[in-house]
Amino acid sequence: MMSTLSVESRAEPGRAGSMISVWDPLVRIFHWSLVALFTFSFFTGDEWKKAHILSGYAIAGLIAVRLVWGLVGTRHARFASFLYSPRTILSFLKDSLAFRARRYVGHNPAGGAMVILLLTMLSGIVTTGYMMTTDAYWGVEWVEDTHKVLVYSTLALVALHVAGVIFASLEHRENLVRAMVTGRKREE
Repeated sequence: MMSTLSVESRAEPGRAGSMISVWDPLVRIFHWSLVALFTFSFFTGDEWKKAHILSGYAIAGLIAVRLVWGLVGTRHARFASFLYSPRTILSFLKDSLAFRARRYVGHNPAGGAMVILLLTMLSGIVTTGYMMTTDAYWGVEWVEDTHKVLVYSTLALVALHVAGVIFASLEHRENLVRAMVTGRKREE
């Protein structure tokens, strides 16, 4: 489904616009907490099991909060504002590669797809991680293998996400990392 809520006009290079609040505190805290916890979990997996498991539970809690906030949260936090059809996503990616993509104040179609992909992958990671702590799945090879595949696939998605943020920041001449820290972006 295509949303008209987050579609914004393309900004003219060098034109100063007013700043508006886009990413609310919950979205920003979620984002950076998830970055920290995923990194921590990755590096503690085999060396510090108890901390790794607790970090996994914290990630599961973050995902639960974000899913609720995606339904009832602020305008740009709601899933309805950044869920697009595959055709729209592909068209956006094509336009991006040609440096003619429309600028979005909220998530662009590729960014929205990445949010959904990452939430799905992380949900799979915490589910398989939890399964490995139960008597029924302790030592079951396919569960451990699936957990690892999901982790490394998520790392690849994170790299793609970071590359997309850098690319979009350059294309639209705005610092998207700073926007995820301050919550503010250029209006136009």
